[in-house]
Amino acid sequence: MYTFSFEKLNVWIDAKELIKKVYRSTKKFPSEEKFGLTSQLRRASVSVASNIAEGTSRITSKDKAHFTTIAYSLRKSQLNN
Repeated sequence: MYTFSFEKLNVWIDAKELIKKVYRSTKKFPSEEKFGLTSQLRRASVSVASNIAEGTSRITSKDKAHFTTIAYSLRKSQLNN
């Protein structure tokens, strides 16, 4: 099976672990948060891994840096909260 270049990155592997942790944690949230905070946290965690993957497929260094910056900013803001 083919492995994409981003799948070898430690930061992408960490992002996948973050997704798992967020899903496990938010499963315990009250049902009234299902479409609010739970949804927002889950989408944000998936966005980190998605932006890393998206950035590695870009051709120019500027595009790659843009997606990496987005992923880093999301991850950093999640860790600070």
